[in-house]
Amino acid sequence: MSAVEVEAVVTGRPDGAAVVLSNSLGSTYRMWDAQLPALEDRFRVIRYNTRGHGDSPVPQGPYTIDDLADDVIALLDRLGVERAHIVGLSLGGMTAMRLGIRDPGRVDKLALLCTGAQLTPASAWTDRAATVRADGSAAVAEAVVQRWFTAEHLAAEKDSRIYHEQMVASTPAEGYAGCCEAIAVMDQRDDLSSITAPTLVIAGADDPATPPAKLAEIAEAVKDARLLVVPHSAHLANAEQPEIITPALIEHLEQS
Repeated sequence: MSAVEVEAVVTGRPDGAAVVLSNSLGSTYRMWDAQLPALEDRFRVIRYNTRGHGDSPVPQGPYTIDDLADDVIALLDRLGVERAHIVGLSLGGMTAMRLGIRDPGRVDKLALLCTGAQLTPASAWTDRAATVRADGSAAVAEAVVQRWFTAEHLAAEKDSRIYHEQMVASTPAEGYAGCCEAIAVMDQRDDLSSITAPTLVIAGADDPATPPAKLAEIAEAVKDARLLVVPHSAHLANAEQPEIITPALIEHLEQS
C-alpha cells in the first residue's frame, strides 16, 4: 500500500455511523462547512485533506486514484472504522468511486457529487499540472473558482469568491499537480457496474467542469443509483445549494 497519513478531523456523534467527506481538487475539508452542523447532529463525521492538500503530506507526483483510495483505507484503519459512508465531490467523488469498486467491504453508502468516471482530454490535466508546477496554484485559482460557482453567486458573494480563490492558491503546487495527473490517467467507466453500495449521484445543473451528463453516465452504470440534478449550481454545488444538497445527503445516508 502506498498510503500516506492524511490530515483528518473527527467531529459529531461518537456513537454515530461514520461518514467520510472527501474534498475536491484544490480545496480543503473546509469545503464541507455548509453541511457540517446537520451531519454532526447525526453522524461521526470524518473530514480529511487529500494528499497534497492542506496540511496532509505532499509526496512527489504523479499520483493515481488508487493512491488516494489507499489513503482513505489507511485513515479508516487508523480510526478503527470498519465501514463508512463515503461522500465525495469531484476528485473526492473519483476517490469514492474507486473505494466502492475496489473495497466494497469498507463502504456502506456512496454519495458522488459533481464528478466523473473519466475526464478527457488528458492533456488538459497534464497541462494544468505543468502550469501549477511552474507558477504555483495561485496561477489557476481565479479560473478554478469561476467553474466552482455560477456567475450569479460570484457576483453576489464577493467574500465567498475571495475565500475560495485563497483556498485554491494555498494548495501545495506538487500536491495539486500530482492530483491533476491522477485525473489525467483515470478511467473507471468499465468498473462502475461492480459498485454494490447504495449510491446517490448529484449534479450541478450549471457545472462546466463535470456537467450533468457526466453524472448521468455514472448513475446509469451503477445498479439502482439515483440521480439528483440541482438547479442554480456549478461545480462546488454543495457550497452553493446546501439547502437542497444537505437534506438529500442525510435522507440517502439514513435510509435503511
